[in-house]
Amino acid sequence: MITTEEALAHLFALVKPGETEHVPLREAAGRVLAQDVSAKRDQPPFAASAMDGYAVQDVDAMPGSRLKVIGEAAAGHRFDGEVSGGQAVRIFTGAPLPNGTDRVIIQEDVTRENDVITLTDDLEMKPHVRPAGADFRAGDTIRAPRLLSPSDIALLAAMNIAKVPVTRKPIVEIIATGDELVQPGEDPGPDQIIASNSYGLAALVEEHGAIARLLPIARDNAPALRLAFELAEDADLIITIGGASVGDHDLVGDIAQEQGMERAFYKIAMRPGKPLMAGRMGDATMIGLPGNPVSAMVCGQIFVLPIIRKMLGLGEAPALREKAPLAAPIGPNGPREHYMRARLDSDGVTVFDRQDSSLLTVLADANCLVVRPIADGARAKGEMVEIIHL
Repeated sequence: MITTEEALAHLFALVKPGETEHVPLREAAGRVLAQDVSAKRDQPPFAASAMDGYAVQDVDAMPGSRLKVIGEAAAGHRFDGEVSGGQAVRIFTGAPLPNGTDRVIIQEDVTRENDVITLTDDLEMKPHVRPAGADFRAGDTIRAPRLLSPSDIALLAAMNIAKVPVTRKPIVEIIATGDELVQPGEDPGPDQIIASNSYGLAALVEEHGAIARLLPIARDNAPALRLAFELAEDADLIITIGGASVGDHDLVGDIAQEQGMERAFYKIAMRPGKPLMAGRMGDATMIGLPGNPVSAMVCGQIFVLPIIRKMLGLGEAPALREKAPLAAPIGPNGPREHYMRARLDSDGVTVFDRQDSSLLTVLADANCLVVRPIADGARAKGEMVEIIHL
């Protein structure tokens, strides 16, 4: 058996970032920027008023000054003339500052009678002007790689970027295996269960930027598994669930190698998730996950998501770990790294008593995993442990 760190290193070596594609700005949210993008204009492209008021020359901005209003400027409609001493232009927020002016007097500091304004005695000293290029200049760059947030989309729009270079989403083909499985909504026989892992994993990888495709359940026989691998031939990542152990009906590894898989590793010193294998199958990476629901979902967090991030161009990094205090004591750990379902709240992190890898209710109640090192001793309440957020 190898460690989780060794397994991740093998997996990172199997994948590389995908190709670049250009998508409309409207479709770029949540995608990964694949190339640097530079602004095509200044923002704002002109000196603009930051308030409603009157644009004046700074030398005229004195208490008691009387100025003649010679025009108006609004957003999208500049005042085309030149403003001289003793003159003012009525201006609204976002409007271009008229030529000859360098200051805006807010309307609260002005009294107006017909076309003459008088500045009050308690003038604000701020100029209330947004200089040209105050936000960004033409040529300013957003660096790749970057997971594009809604704020990034607004910035790209302001930079006048209509098409965005992003990394192609990896295609993940998910194959659930086993005679015992039926699809949700079907009527299971007395010895069957509902296929849950494939749906949870599909949701997980799609939430993190991949395209998930659920293939038909592959029964525990060689022809069914061969057909499943043939259907997955256009995948970037093939995930099988179940059939990766050493029982008489666990055929996934043998059929995968028959189909050309070059195995990178098999079995990891972790729980849940010991019978995990990975390798290269043609142009795709293959990961064989255990069949127990919690094992599959935990391995999805620890192994699948980090390599999807690499495939999206976000680099090589394991799942982020943080420290949190225990809300209650826990006993010693055994000979495998243990990812224990737990819940973090204001009192600290509570490790659930039931850790069986078949219990999806416990996983659904968990919001983190407590990572127990190999042979970790008993821990007291208040001790710091490493957690991975779910």
